[in-house]
Amino acid sequence: MIDAQTKLYGIIGNPVRHTLSPLIHNRAFKRMGLNAAYLAFEVDHLEAALKGIRGLGLQGVSVTLPYKTDVIPYLDKIDTMSTKIKAINTITNEGGRLIGYNTDWSGAMAALEEKVDLKGTRVYLLGAGGAGRAIGFGLKGRGCKVTLFNRSAERAAQLANELGFDHRPLSSLATLDRLDADVLINATSAGMHPRDDVSPVPKSILQKGVTVMDIVYHPLQTVLLREAEEQGCQTINGLEMLAHQGAAQLEIWTGKRADVRQIKEDLRKAIE
Repeated sequence: MIDAQTKLYGIIGNPVRHTLSPLIHNRAFKRMGLNAAYLAFEVDHLEAALKGIRGLGLQGVSVTLPYKTDVIPYLDKIDTMSTKIKAINTITNEGGRLIGYNTDWSGAMAALEEKVDLKGTRVYLLGAGGAGRAIGFGLKGRGCKVTLFNRSAERAAQLANELGFDHRPLSSLATLDRLDADVLINATSAGMHPRDDVSPVPKSILQKGVTVMDIVYHPLQTVLLREAEEQGCQTINGLEMLAHQGAAQLEIWTGKRADVRQIKEDLRKAIE
């Protein structure tokens, strides 16, 4: 029940009307016995929104597109990993001081490490955008041997040089006979609704023994994941990363561990 003691959290971005974050956090707050509420705020004026967070005393917010990088100059501090990634997705309000964190990278690593020992693995990472960048830093920290694939050669080269990765054009996947990798991660929007009839990877190069992760969660089973399963691959869907990054946000805000298994179940029911 909302009352005068309720602590307020939210998400800022544009658009946000599609977001599943209120479902994640409000149900988790209830299970954790916390008097807290989480709302979605569709923001047109970022600086004004940040002043509002301070002025109204919101305890924390998630940050989504298009503000994950643009918000940084308005914050008082960001953590070490966010400084490297140059993007944040989580803010805490500590007495008017806004501190930024990034849980995208840790959410992806947690999702992968439920299925794979990442140390020293060969990884094909598709996408050099915000998600690919965050995941790339996580993979580097795990000591993975990464080859980065991206449509823009310039963007791929920039990120690959920064992280010490190899890089190739995304189109070169179509020329391969097989994957020379243990893990393949799709960090692009290929296969996302409404263009959910495409895959960024030819089915013919997928082979048994490879773990395939797709960060897209709408639809839950993308063409890539369906074809990977048909080829005998182990698969990880987009809800896994979403659930883990949300749980990490909750821990930053409350100091308490959330039930990731239950978050996954909430998300699965909402999507299916």
